Amino acid sequence: MSVRTLVVLAHPHLAASRINAALAATAAGTEGVTVHDLYAAWPDGRIDVAAEQQRLLAYDRVVLQFPFYWYSAPPLLKQWLDEVLTYGFAYGTGGTALHGRTLRVATSTGGGRDAYRPGGTNRFPVADLLLPFDATAHLTGMRYQEPFVVYGVLDMTDEQLAAEQARYRALLLAPAADGEGPGGVAGAAAQDVVSEEGAPVAAGPAAAVV
Repeated sequence: MSVRTLVVLAHPHLAASRINAALAATAAGTEGVTVHDLYAAWPDGRIDVAAEQQRLLAYDRVVLQFPFYWYSAPPLLKQWLDEVLTYGFAYGTGGTALHGRTLRVATSTGGGRDAYRPGGTNRFPVADLLLPFDATAHLTGMRYQEPFVVYGVLDMTDEQLAAEQARYRALLLAPAADGEGPGGVAGAAAQDVVSEEGAPVAAGPAAAVV
C-alpha cells in the first residue's frame, strides 16, 4: 500500500538553517512525501484553517519537523495546532477527520543526548518533553510514533549529518503498519472527548543553524 506523508515544517530561519534545511531537502526528495513549510506559507501568521484541514485529509502520515525551542515547538507550529485541530474536526463530537492517521515529531537539539537524561543539563529525555504531542495524537485519534531526534547539531560534522539524512529518509519510506491510515485502529480506539490541550536551542539567530 502506498503511504502518503505530509511533513509540516516549522523553522523561522530556514534560509540560515543547516540541519533542518538538509532534513527538509531529504524529505522533499523522498517518494510519497510532501513538505509544507508553514513560515513560507503563512509569513504573516494568518493561517487559512480550512485549507490546512483539507491538506491534512490527503495524507496518511503527518510529521511535524522543527528545531527544539525551549523544550517545545516554534510559535507558528503551536498556533497551527491551536487553530487547525479544531473541535468537530480533530476531536470532540463528530471530530473524527484524523482518526487512523499517524503523527510523528522530527526535531533537532543543540545539546547532545547526554544532556537529556536524569542528572543531565535538561533533566528529562526528549521523548518525555514531547509528551504533549503524544497527548495530541491520542485526543485526535492518531497513532503516535517514536520521535525522530537529531542531537548535538551545533558541532555536527557533514558525515554525521549525511547519516541522519539517510536515517530520516528510511523512516519516511517505512511501509505502512497494520491498521495505519484513515479508519485504522488508532481511530477506532480514540475517545470522543471535548478538550485538549545541552541547553535548549534558543529562538532567534542563535538557533538558525539548526
